[in-house]
Amino acid sequence: MISLAEIKKSFLVSLWFMFLTFPIMVIRVNTIYKQVEWRWENMLLVGIGSFFFSFIWRYLLRRKEMGHKKELAEKAGVRLTLWQRLTEDRRIYLLVLAVVIAFIAAYPFVFSMYQTNIMISALIYIMLGLGINIVVGLAGLLDLGYVAFYAVGAYSYALLNYHFGLSFWLALPIGAATGAFFGILLGYPVLRLRGDYLAIVTLGFGEIIRLILENWNAFSFGPSGIANIPRPGFFGIKMSLEQSSIFIYFLLIVLVIFTIFVVNRLKDSRIGRAWIAMREDEVACQAMGIDRTKTKLTAFALGATWAGMAGVMFAAKTTFINPASFTIWESINVLCIVVLGGMGSILGVIFGALALILLPEYLRAFSEYRMLLFGFILVTMMVFRPGGIISATRRTYKFKSLDES
Repeated sequence: MISLAEIKKSFLVSLWFMFLTFPIMVIRVNTIYKQVEWRWENMLLVGIGSFFFSFIWRYLLRRKEMGHKKELAEKAGVRLTLWQRLTEDRRIYLLVLAVVIAFIAAYPFVFSMYQTNIMISALIYIMLGLGINIVVGLAGLLDLGYVAFYAVGAYSYALLNYHFGLSFWLALPIGAATGAFFGILLGYPVLRLRGDYLAIVTLGFGEIIRLILENWNAFSFGPSGIANIPRPGFFGIKMSLEQSSIFIYFLLIVLVIFTIFVVNRLKDSRIGRAWIAMREDEVACQAMGIDRTKTKLTAFALGATWAGMAGVMFAAKTTFINPASFTIWESINVLCIVVLGGMGSILGVIFGALALILLPEYLRAFSEYRMLLFGFILVTMMVFRPGGIISATRRTYKFKSLDES
């Protein structure tokens, strides 16, 4: 039932939005004829839209509170998610899996090269998201300098190829190993840090790497970057640009599947459980006999390994790199993928990466309001789905008596 108080609140909200958006939505200066155009119809649309939107917003908030109370009222027992219910029925699971495989296999042949290149970028960010998910999502270590390992992998391939002529296939494991080395190099000084202090130190590490690459011209060619980086070959077969892009697409599919397999196995392993325990309570984790040094360094090293591999793939895709491609905003984008998709959730990270990379491209039709709409979607997600698109399910262990078994 709509009350008078709610109508009053919505009216005040609409007035406030009209006041805030007045300079942008109403006033437009025509520089050619040197005239000021007043678009009052836009103010009316903003007022009506914000008025009705406030009703929907409060309704969704009430639904969220009711759902939270219902969840707390449930008795002891595991509540299955939609994904768990889907995977329990093997026939539906196999059908969905077959459709996904067919879609992935046909994608570069059905869609244009522009769409394929966008998907290649999304796959690279899936690798980055799964890598930082180890550090942030599983181990609970806030890393804002993750882009440094991404840059290390990309420059490893570019410099090794430029100076020594190393091929992509040799540079890929070297880039992963170099990323792991720098992950350990960062991990040692921050073993005793946590929370905001850890975030500041990792942020500084990322900026140090970027500034070195930007200013050490003799080593990294500075802001000019490195061009003509060869794309991955296949037994010496000469490929056109389109064929090379399709090959990179399928190569990234293989690497993403390999990453999912390894990260999933790590999550269920002894070290994975140690990461989750450290994320929940580091003091209690150490008191239970878990080696904090080994656990943290393993998280940093393995997370950086996938960033190094993604960096090699990025250099091979673009054939040109420079320090401007590895700013702090890349770290923030990758971190947003994990937070939006669901911290600790592999499937959530995949959906988060696809949403954050593909959505801005498909919103180009709303070029003027694209980032505004994109920001609104992120805010809405954080309010109504703080656990992410697909939140990680906490493992529960139930002991059965001999009579039940």
